[in-house]
Amino acid sequence: MRQLVRVTRENLFYGFDPSVPPAARAAPGDLVEFECLDALGGQIADERQALESIDWSKVNPATGPVYVEGAEPGDALAVRILSIELAERGVVVTIPGEGALPHRAREARTRVCRIAGDFVEFLGLRLKARKMIGVIGVASSERLPTGTPGRHGGNLDTRLITEGATVYLPVEFEGALLGLGDLHAVMGDGEVCVAACEVPGRVLTRVEVVKGLAPRWPVVELGDASYVLVSKEGLEEAVRAAVEEVVGALSRALGLDWHDAYMLASLAVDVEVSQLVDPRKTVRIRVPKDLIPTAELLRALAPR
Repeated sequence: MRQLVRVTRENLFYGFDPSVPPAARAAPGDLVEFECLDALGGQIADERQALESIDWSKVNPATGPVYVEGAEPGDALAVRILSIELAERGVVVTIPGEGALPHRAREARTRVCRIAGDFVEFLGLRLKARKMIGVIGVASSERLPTGTPGRHGGNLDTRLITEGATVYLPVEFEGALLGLGDLHAVMGDGEVCVAACEVPGRVLTRVEVVKGLAPRWPVVELGDASYVLVSKEGLEEAVRAAVEEVVGALSRALGLDWHDAYMLASLAVDVEVSQLVDPRKTVRIRVPKDLIPTAELLRALAPR
């Protein structure tokens, strides 16, 4: 019988490390609800508070991890995002020397946003809310901090990880050890100043295990497309690796030689930027489902 598993914000961790003990267990098909702090660990009380006063070892907390029964190395963990509920208050910050323009970012500044229904209020402006999850991942042999993205997921800061999306993560360790956090009320592609509208909240998910089809990189399924997410030290390196991955998948899925698949990629897929500001940069490639359905793409992406 399927159950609802709740993981509270008292169960926080800061690295996708297989040695972190699970906070809960779930079976395939179970609903799992995560209660999350914001990316700053709930440490900002108001706009007057100096960023220097916060404990930087407590930023980017993830809630979990959750041991998913039956998840084994070589499988894909499928995480369906059913709902995201946000608090009514979020914060945006600038940090000296950070973001896409580090040479211009000289001041530590905090702005508090009010979240009212479908809108985020910022400096008198009303921005359409776009709820999303910044950090989602599983245990990694790299033992990366939650603020760094990689093959395991992590701090992907991809606005498509939202209600209705399914995230496919490659399982490296038994039970997968799923965690998530860093919720955003709104964020533009790139997250250029280093922060989104950072907000606490709750996320309801359904977990499934796809046996034997671990992709090399996270895959997000949303609407009429699938997206392959690749994170590397530099943006150009990330783009090159993502294109290589997708061209190979097109070749295998459609029976094309490499050069024909390369040309098809130039015609039919889109290279998009997720974030520019984390220790590794994340890009995504959009693959239309009418070109390759998600299930076939996963088969083509699985290592051979």
